Amino acid sequence: VQLVESGGGLVRSGGSLRLSCAASGGNVFNFNRMQWHRQISGKERELVASITKVGGTTYGNSVKGRFTIARDNAENTLYLLMNNLKPDDTAVYYCSAIVPVVTIERTTSVEVWGQGTLVTVSS
Repeated sequence: VQLVESGGGLVRSGGSLRLSCAASGGNVFNFNRMQWHRQISGKERELVASITKVGGTTYGNSVKGRFTIARDNAENTLYLLMNNLKPDDTAVYYCSAIVPVVTIERTTSVEVWGQGTLVTVSS
């Protein structure tokens, strides 16, 4: 499975962006969970939003009400719609997928990461 993010860029405070995470080598509807994370320069990576296999969503407190995570099974893509962006949202955004691994002996999972896309919000 490979994940490729796109959609980052420079936007003014109050603006919007839509990030995409295209999956290949696997179907997003089979993944246990897909997530968006971000890493602000000098800080640890933080979870931004998460969507389960059945469509349940959760959000970090700092983005609740402004960001929306969505999965398009037909496009095999995960999205993050970001509204009312603030300079504090400036970060590299990563998507990840919890991919099930099934063998004869057992079923486990592995987390696969994309390479990240930079979002810069100017004041």
